[in-house]
Amino acid sequence: MDIVTKPKLSRRIWDYALLTILAIVVLAPFLIGLWTSFLPTMQIAQGNFLSTKVSFQNYIDAFTQTPILRYLGNSLVISTATMIAQLIFCSMSAYAFVFLKFRGRKFLFGLFLATMMLPFEAEIIPNFQTVKAMGLLNSYSVMVIPFLTSAFGVFMLRQSFMQMPIELKEAADIEGLGHFQFYWKMVLPYNRIPLMTLGAYSFLGAWNQYLWPMLTTFSNDFRPVQNGLRQLQSEETFNDWGMIQATAAIVVIPTLIVLFIGQHYFKSGVNEGAGK
Repeated sequence: MDIVTKPKLSRRIWDYALLTILAIVVLAPFLIGLWTSFLPTMQIAQGNFLSTKVSFQNYIDAFTQTPILRYLGNSLVISTATMIAQLIFCSMSAYAFVFLKFRGRKFLFGLFLATMMLPFEAEIIPNFQTVKAMGLLNSYSVMVIPFLTSAFGVFMLRQSFMQMPIELKEAADIEGLGHFQFYWKMVLPYNRIPLMTLGAYSFLGAWNQYLWPMLTTFSNDFRPVQNGLRQLQSEETFNDWGMIQATAAIVVIPTLIVLFIGQHYFKSGVNEGAGK
């Protein structure tokens, strides 16, 4: 018994030690940045990161001397609108590819998948020309309309919808439910976890965008938070590294909240499925 147990114990210790080292490597930059956000800029410039002179002054300055709240509000509007749009349009498209029978369905889905092979950088010029011709530059619309749906979202939800028992669709037909009723009352609740996954993915994707907003927004009225941070570094606050670190920490908070909530509901859904 001991001979069998010792190798397992030593392997488990090795696994936890490796995971701990990897966690330190991944979290160290974030923790260092968080710590320096509480230090005076002079201490950071001198390389004195072990100073005990910590305070919330950098955060107070970030909220009072920079338009960080405006940037956060812009990103929240853009990310929320993108998330809702992708949940609606991707789920409807996936439903059509699974439950509707029409000519050319497989070919059309193949075209959807083909778009996933194109890097976003290859689409920037035609997209920019399109939104410019529509007069959408420097607005919320230019940040949302090009991302109303995604081939990845359609593909993921289609695969999930295909796992539904066929008996559910047969029972819905017997009850006389239309396509929209079946979609709303049965398909969406049954696929709650994939929908939450897509929602978190689309929200974080829109929140972390940098290149497209840099090309299409020109003022703080519509500039999202990632470009706002870059703008702060190019203004008079360039040398105030303590405040820059504080604004960076503030920007990370919404993403952590989304990940925490998503992980909580994902675990709840897995436990419910296991219970059933």
